[in-house]
Amino acid sequence: MKALIADNKVIEIAETEFEVNPNWQWVDCDDSITTRHTYEDGTFTAPTTVEKTYAQKRIEEYPFIGDQLDDLFHAGAFSTEMTATLQAVKDKYPKE
Repeated sequence: MKALIADNKVIEIAETEFEVNPNWQWVDCDDSITTRHTYEDGTFTAPTTVEKTYAQKRIEEYPFIGDQLDDLFHAGAFSTEMTATLQAVKDKYPKE
């Protein structure tokens, strides 16, 4: 395997080298190296694991905001004005 290095970062992993920017370099590596590794002075360094905040964890778990809003619309949870605005868009662009 080959790792393509640019600015001390692994930016590509490939079976064989191919032509790249002359400022980049190809380095032999094993299959444990990923594009999240860095490379300096002949040594690959794995990325550090950073504990996610509760907010990041929640963001990843919540349903897509569009799905949340659509559910509220269908449940009748919006004001009359907002419902009318959303319905106008739905009428203008109906599902195919």
